[in-house]
Amino acid sequence: MARYFIEMAYNGTNYHGWQRQPNGISVQEQLEKAISVILRESVSVTGAGRTDTGVHARYMVAHFDLQQELKEPQKLAIHLSRYLPNDIAIYSVVKVNDDAHSRFNAIARRYEYHITTEKNPFLNGLATRIKFQPNFDLMNEAALSLMEYDDFTSFSKLHGNAKTNLCRIDFAKWETHSNRYVFNIQADRFLRNMVRAIVGTLLDVGRGKITPDDFRKIIESKNRGKAGTSAPAEGLYLVDVIYPDKVFVKRGLN
Repeated sequence: MARYFIEMAYNGTNYHGWQRQPNGISVQEQLEKAISVILRESVSVTGAGRTDTGVHARYMVAHFDLQQELKEPQKLAIHLSRYLPNDIAIYSVVKVNDDAHSRFNAIARRYEYHITTEKNPFLNGLATRIKFQPNFDLMNEAALSLMEYDDFTSFSKLHGNAKTNLCRIDFAKWETHSNRYVFNIQADRFLRNMVRAIVGTLLDVGRGKITPDDFRKIIESKNRGKAGTSAPAEGLYLVDVIYPDKVFVKRGLN
């Protein structure tokens, strides 16, 4: 068996998330079908994470195994990009060690959440429109406190199957990008729905509904019911998956 890492991106609007679903089309399903058709070999693909329905990925990594080694892996990347729908792009296919794992070997992941305060048809489905002007200074003050904690039960999906709600957040900050505002957050791992729950609660800070101190108390409560409503999926992007160089050196675009 030979193992390969694949670097890719997708617009998640038309998909029921990354993971294969019994009653809806997923990115994983599309990718597995495409590889199997092109190589004429049944293939199972494992992703670095599981983006939810409607969530996008500017950079995703996955791995798969083949019975025989590819002579020119990058040719497969080219064929896949041509075969797959226009909302899925393949950056590279690279051979890795047999024990390399796209999910378990990742040491950090980074997400962005995009919002806009204007009606813009070119951002429809790619950023979440809000109808108020938030106070980003207060939101960034609250976001800084995320680095002081490691238990994020307050921002985890209720009745999830995670073994632990502990995460190490490396940074979290709102920035202005032309016609939108972007929340950047990186951590060693993320709980299901965690980023959208954090964003929804930070927006409550930005509109004056709660204070940065209230935000701290919400984290300390370890109670999802105390946090704000999850922000819509359309504004969320997985933008980076980081590995030790000994496992995988990034070749794709980001």
